[in-house]
Amino acid sequence: MVQHYRDDTQELTPRTRRFGDDDTQVDERQPQHRAEAPADFDRVYRGFKGGAAFYGWLIAIGLTVLLTGIVGAVAAAVDYAITIDWNRAEAEAGTIGLVSGTVLILILAIAYYKGGYVAGRLARFDGGRQGFGVWMIGVVITAIVAGIAALAGSQYDVLDRVDLPSVSLTDETITTGGLILLGAVLLITLIASVLGGKAGARYHRHIDESRG
Repeated sequence: MVQHYRDDTQELTPRTRRFGDDDTQVDERQPQHRAEAPADFDRVYRGFKGGAAFYGWLIAIGLTVLLTGIVGAVAAAVDYAITIDWNRAEAEAGTIGLVSGTVLILILAIAYYKGGYVAGRLARFDGGRQGFGVWMIGVVITAIVAGIAALAGSQYDVLDRVDLPSVSLTDETITTGGLILLGAVLLITLIASVLGGKAGARYHRHIDESRG
């Protein structure tokens, strides 16, 4: 005996009638798919995603190097002496020091915003957490590399070799101005990274809402 099973994934719209060419009544029933439960309610898809945060951090580092090179090239083209590093921005209280510090913060803010955005797009959900993860990975890796360089020598300072904006902590730079600049860098990059992560996750939310 053949058993027929009803497909629960589809439901039929109410019966409608129309008259054919020969005045006979024809029933039309069109299947209507039920809206699936969005993965937004599934905890499996939520939470911090280390892979997404790591790739977001790589984007942030690459963009930092790229923007630093562009700013340096523009500064050289206009014959303006600007050095994007911690010592310059902290030691000089004049115009050059202020510009260096501002450019440093701006570059890192843009880079970490984009890094957080990439992490949010990859993870799809909880963009704020992914952005925070990007920032935390950057802080941890920077601290580890700085510690290794301090213990083993400057030849092991990998971040310095890729021409990243230097934020070194020495006895000379641990001053009021240096600590203020360090705090500003940490706070602004954190905010930028979290906002970028939220923006990346919002992209998928708009798509889910448009699909109903």
